[in-house]
Amino acid sequence: MWRLSMTGLRRGPHITRYVMYRRLETVGRSFPNHGGKVLTISRSTGLCDVLGLHPESVTEADFPEHSLLSLKFPDEGFDFVLSDQVLEHIEGSPQQAIDESWRVLRPGGIAVHTTCFINPVHEAPHDYWRFTPMALRLLMRRFSRIIDCDGWGNFEAWLLVRDGMRWDGIPHATWHPLHRMAVRNDRAWPISTWVVAQK
Repeated sequence: MWRLSMTGLRRGPHITRYVMYRRLETVGRSFPNHGGKVLTISRSTGLCDVLGLHPESVTEADFPEHSLLSLKFPDEGFDFVLSDQVLEHIEGSPQQAIDESWRVLRPGGIAVHTTCFINPVHEAPHDYWRFTPMALRLLMRRFSRIIDCDGWGNFEAWLLVRDGMRWDGIPHATWHPLHRMAVRNDRAWPISTWVVAQK
């Protein structure tokens, strides 16, 4: 029934990323620089489009060849470090992973990390951590400023997941019940969390 109701409607990301990506798109417009060198962690290159970046180069540091715990790049070599739903899979200290992203950023560079808080265990290949927005702020305390740090979620979103529609794109039509479910935010139930910080 849900899929039939979306026939012909323009759609965006699936429910656990819909609001987060819209927020990051807005945040990206505020960046003083949209070019430069970008380091993406474990298949996070899609964040370049979400943030509106036009990089001169993109270096993909994908697991298992690369680990955010110990990046094989020199200090201060990148303008952006991006990780999309990676931090929960880090097999080690999340603080060490954040400190590595800080190390490889140039002064004034920007780190964007998205992750999750309320989420089923999803081994890809392993699943270790969960993060509230407060935890992300704490991890980023070495950065000179937090540009944005928040979360999105609601209990009802899991009904859609239960019905097998977690990966279906959400319609942009504001009248659609799935759209209304996707944009409703209950701060007590953050599913996706994110932080954007400047070195």
